[in-house]
Amino acid sequence: MVDSAVITEEVQKQGSTLLQRLLRRQALWVTVALIVICILMGFLSDSFATVENFSNVTLNFSFIGIIAVGMTAVIITRGIDLSVGSVMGLSGVVCGLVLASGAPIEAGIAAGLLSALACGAVNGYLIAFLNLSPFVVTLGMLSIARSLALVVSNNKMFYEFGPDEDIFVEMGGGSLLGVSNPTWALLILALIFGFMLNFTAWGRHVIAVGSNEQAARLTGVPVKAVKMSVYLLSSLTAGISAIMIVGWMGAVTNALGMTYELRVIASAVIGGADLMGGVGSAFGAVIGAALIEIIRNGLLMAGVDPYWQGAFIGIFIILAVLLERIRHRREE
Repeated sequence: MVDSAVITEEVQKQGSTLLQRLLRRQALWVTVALIVICILMGFLSDSFATVENFSNVTLNFSFIGIIAVGMTAVIITRGIDLSVGSVMGLSGVVCGLVLASGAPIEAGIAAGLLSALACGAVNGYLIAFLNLSPFVVTLGMLSIARSLALVVSNNKMFYEFGPDEDIFVEMGGGSLLGVSNPTWALLILALIFGFMLNFTAWGRHVIAVGSNEQAARLTGVPVKAVKMSVYLLSSLTAGISAIMIVGWMGAVTNALGMTYELRVIASAVIGGADLMGGVGSAFGAVIGAALIEIIRNGLLMAGVDPYWQGAFIGIFIILAVLLERIRHRREE
């Protein structure tokens, strides 16, 4: 018979190893920081810990979090997508324009998502099949998509969305069980992405490409197809977020999504996505977006000048990257 002491020792070792791996997760420490900040703000401001403010915070970070899920996949493959804000603007304008023409809601949503996917397809093809720099390609798409949004909209605002306007507005601005629809969309997307990343061949391939692209290619991983897929996913999430936010606002302009790429990348990186590739999670994307919004909301309630928000976000990005470098050095 197997000695029970040996079994106990083995279980303890496994538990210790699991705990050590958990403690190395950046998303865990970001969650701790989020909880601490919420507790502090609850003491400093009576209006912070209210249902109204909680609903406002979750709604605001949902739009960023949806795109951060797609961005995380890109960063895991050691890429970057600077075009998500402009793709969001183009997708929202196209959706609004189609709906304003009297088309049904299905046509408007399809047009918005297809325009986003077209941008992702161009990004993915140039990066995966022509081996161009992700930074350069997506920077170019940032300018192209924003220009197309101006051309398509003729620099006008759309605020009438045809016969299905009530349904469209409810989709982005409504709620279910007290939780806003965009937040439900974020949670569903995060669960789907988390499952795909951890329990499917696609997820293993994404991580393999980011960890060591050459080794992944030699083991038969379809590297080009994987890279193509993550840029399609990134643009698709930008399109989904655009449609949700347009429904919530009840209007759309070509300025939609401007500078969102900074907050999206910050959310992914703060949540633990490693810019060197191979590391990232759906939970990290969500918790990173939540932390940034909590900080922004807390600064406003503390009376800090809104112009300082960008500085604080930048500091958090630098700290997140610094912590990741320190962790890598310890592991080496």
